[in-house]
Formats: sequence, C-alpha cells, structure tokens
Amino acid sequence: MNSRQRRGVILLILSALCALGAFAGVLSVVHDANSKVGPEVTAYRVRSEVKPYTTLGTDQFERVTMPRRWLSDNAVTDLRQIRGKIAVTTLRAGSLLQTDMIVNRPALQPGQQEVAIMIDAATGVAGKITPGSRVNVYATFEGRKEGDPDQSRIIVTNARVLDVGRITALEPDDDTRRQPAEAVPITFALSTVDAQRITYAESFAQRVRLALVAPGSETGVPDKDRTYELATDK
Repeated sequence: MNSRQRRGVILLILSALCALGAFAGVLSVVHDANSKVGPEVTAYRVRSEVKPYTTLGTDQFERVTMPRRWLSDNAVTDLRQIRGKIAVTTLRAGSLLQTDMIVNRPALQPGQQEVAIMIDAATGVAGKITPGSRVNVYATFEGRKEGDPDQSRIIVTNARVLDVGRITALEPDDDTRRQPAEAVPITFALSTVDAQRITYAESFAQRVRLALVAPGSETGVPDKDRTYELATDK
C-alpha cells in the first residue's frame, strides 16, 4: 500500500469517526430533549374565572396536554377529582387546576337536612357569608293585630351554610315594599325544627337577615335576647 492509499484509508477512518461523533451528538441532544420534555399527560385549565366556594362542574375547565415533568404533583389530571368539590379560592382563567385549589363540599350531619331560602342580596349576604360559615338568622314581623308592636326575632342560631348561590333578579309582586330587587339562594344544614322556623320566616317575615357568627364563638342565645321590641329597649 503506497502513501496515497494510506492517506485515503486514514481519511476514510477519520470521516467515519466524525460521522459517528455527529450521530452520537444528535442522539445526545434528542435524549436530553426527551429527558427535559418527557411523555405528555392530561391536565385541565380554567376556562373563565370561578368565584370562591362555587360548586365545580366539568364545563368550567378545558383539557390540555403537556409534559409530565412540567406539572406539579398536585395537578388535577382527571376531572372525576372535582366531584362534590368547591373552589377554595378564586380560580383565574387560564390557570391549571390543582388539588389545593379545591375542597370537599360541607356534608350533612345525621338528623340534618338541606334547606334553601332566598335572602335579600343587599342586606342579607354582602359577600361575607360563604359555605362553612355559621350564621344567626334574624326575622322582623309586624304586630299580629293593630296596636301590637313590631318585633325582631332570632329564628335560628349557628346555622351552618352549605352553599351560596348566584344573585338572582326577582319579579316584583304586589307588595313591593317587602320584595327585594335581588336575592341570593342560601342553602343551610338544619334540624327539622330549625328548617320549619326558617321557611316560616321566609314566607311570613317582613325581612330575613343573616348575621355572621365569628369562628369559635358558636354559642346559644338566651331566650330573653331572642326577641326585640323598640318599646322595651332601655
């Protein structure tokens, strides 16, 4: 083998080594990209803003796919996880849904039942009462006959709120003085007796109002303090 042939063989070997090196580099880049991206999984994005304590439904979210490694461990990857859940905070549009954004809807205790009534949106809720809140329910009544004083009464104490609905515009009736323009459906967990009291108040009271009870202070109200008359106020 002459010198020219040897140079040719050497060049061929060098070319093969360069090709192998380039191929190995491409494989390394692909492997690195795969390791950074990885397999894609399903996640869910919020379609539009969801208010706190709103009961969740599948139509509030849209399905997206993204690399598994980009998702946090608490990302929701199956919408069955939202069954019976409510939003614990405001869910912003475009946010990825995570399990720490949702909590279980408060459940009924033995002997309780769900009762929903409409509460004046302007005076009864004011955005402060949310699912899980404890409230006292006040109702004002006209005197039974002419000359009897009007009264304010505490109908139910420490009622547990299960759900707060959306503000609803009400159709005016003949007694527009009593009828609020807008009301919010509030669902309570109540005993049978308290359910009767609160539905009676909704039907016959002039006004029904809710008073938020501070956490840790859920104590009963003495009988003497449950009824108020202006004439007896000292």
